[in-house]
Amino acid sequence: MSITLADLAPFARGGNRLCYVYPADRGRCIKVRRPDFTLEDRRRKKGFPKNLLPLSHFDDNREEFQVMALLDRLYGEPLYRHVSRCFGFVETDMGKGLASELIRDADGAVSQTLKKVIWDEGFSEQCQQAVAVFAQFWQSYSIPSRDLLLHNIVVQRDEQGDIARLVVIDGLGSQGLIPTHWMPKELQVKKATKKVANLYKRIETLLGQRGQEQFPGYHGELLHNDKP
Repeated sequence: MSITLADLAPFARGGNRLCYVYPADRGRCIKVRRPDFTLEDRRRKKGFPKNLLPLSHFDDNREEFQVMALLDRLYGEPLYRHVSRCFGFVETDMGKGLASELIRDADGAVSQTLKKVIWDEGFSEQCQQAVAVFAQFWQSYSIPSRDLLLHNIVVQRDEQGDIARLVVIDGLGSQGLIPTHWMPKELQVKKATKKVANLYKRIETLLGQRGQEQFPGYHGELLHNDKP
């Protein structure tokens, strides 16, 4: 049975996908391709030789599912301390969607991105501590990822409104021809440490932009928080 999404409002939008609350389960979301930006469009934007690759290569949902299946096998339950779960594919009226864990605060609101929290509140002591805990975890487990972007990390809050943890919701997987988990442990840690260092640089850059009138870009702001 196909899930109806077209009549609903997405709560978030990325460069290639829209995110909807799963109608039958508020603890999950469904990621679908943006109807205004097809796989053919993505391939056309690439230069030679990437524009010769099959369309499946440009399917973010397919890539994310494969990456999450691999990470689950490699790390098991500890992975989900700071990474959202993936539940597999579902059929929707907007095409095949990928069902994932929807991170919510204790009050039921969809958790805000780290980018939005720092933009609104600055880099508070509590936020600094949460980032430090996350950084230690990321380096210790050497989770393979692309750049750790502030809009791909959400800040989950507890019943008191304090930060409980940071959770990565996108941007995972190895870069380059050699998968990270095939590399020596020392090199894995080195790569993860570099990702963390770049995360701190992005935080510094965002802090320097806080005097601007407008939020920088559309990545990182919720379209609605679906709070009960």
